[in-house]
Amino acid sequence: MIPLRFLAYLFFTAAITVPLAIGGAAYLAVADQPTVNRAAEFTPAHIERAKRIVEKNDPRTMKDGAVRTIALSSEEVDLALNYLAGRYAKGSSRVELKPGAATVAASFELPRTPLGRFVNLSAALRETAALPVFDKLTVGRLPVPGWLANALLRSAVQWLSVREDFRIASEVIKKYSIADGRLTVTYAWQRGISDRIKAVLLPPGEQARLKAYQTRLSEISRQRPAGSASLADLMPALFKLAAERSATSDPVAENQAVIVVMTFFVNGKGLHAIIPAARDWPSPPPRKILLAGRDDFPKHFAISAALAANAGAPLADVIGLYKEVEDSRSGSGFSFADLAADRAGTRFGELAAGSRESAVKLQQQVAAGAREADILPPVADLPESMAEADFKRRFGGIGAPAYKSMVADIERRIAALPLYR
Repeated sequence: MIPLRFLAYLFFTAAITVPLAIGGAAYLAVADQPTVNRAAEFTPAHIERAKRIVEKNDPRTMKDGAVRTIALSSEEVDLALNYLAGRYAKGSSRVELKPGAATVAASFELPRTPLGRFVNLSAALRETAALPVFDKLTVGRLPVPGWLANALLRSAVQWLSVREDFRIASEVIKKYSIADGRLTVTYAWQRGISDRIKAVLLPPGEQARLKAYQTRLSEISRQRPAGSASLADLMPALFKLAAERSATSDPVAENQAVIVVMTFFVNGKGLHAIIPAARDWPSPPPRKILLAGRDDFPKHFAISAALAANAGAPLADVIGLYKEVEDSRSGSGFSFADLAADRAGTRFGELAAGSRESAVKLQQQVAAGAREADILPPVADLPESMAEADFKRRFGGIGAPAYKSMVADIERRIAALPLYR
């Protein structure tokens, strides 16, 4: 029989050492400063590369069982993961690909604690036939034994396996490899995957939210005379509904839904492109939507707002810039006026989805009766229709001092509007 005194000693020791061990681990794991602190910096070249990847892997052109390979450079992987860390985890990361391996450093912001505000991670992962494995994992100043790190990785994968998005990836991805500074992923397309992805991205609750705004848009559009309409005339009623629904819902999600519905409408598209059931929803009659008397400004504004509200401002800005670069080469020419509409839309989307407070404030301001001059700054004097050679001659190209001066002027014009303060 074990003496009671010994049991009491064990209990007393555990009661002291376990909290001390946990506290010591937390002290070593948390820091006051991040070891990685960098923004995801997109360029038009990144968007052009992404466009080529999407075009090559367009699901509308792929047959059941088609096998495709996507190869991403170390820079592209690093940029994508850093963007995702910042967008979804209030963090920043750095990734370097090596033959059959990868090193990762990341910092994530925590709610303020007495021990610090950041968790800093450093890891070395090695490629295997199945999951990668940790050769090294350090959390702050706390080294994690390999067996524990890999056990945690397996547990995380098991936990994720119940998610439909993870199951889709597991079914489709057949192989990955890291070599020559590139991550290569081989996947096999399957019939019905597109519908499953749509169901993940737009679950029933989100579809119901979009339907509410589609219905309201259809009502207000049918109440107006036939012909063109100003975007500013349609927005107050939509954001009034958003404000009403936000009393029992997330105002950010409501604003995101308004912007998605608005974007599809001004671009002459139906929501059935992403939600097959939307074919049976109330649908507004097609009409030309204008801002400052032009039908291209609402498209620039709405697309940028949708990107900023759902994907982040840096990506929205660079996609707008990419469009202008493309136009300067083969389209209508580079337009700083279009860029102003892009940037105004980006700012609108930022406020619509930046925080609960900014979302509610924007709802109230727009619902009170936003005018065109509240949404879009003066643009009539901004240079437009410049071919690529003319644009470079006058402004030196993207990043040149004259170009930066024009962009700074556009940002000042936007910042001067009360709606965007």
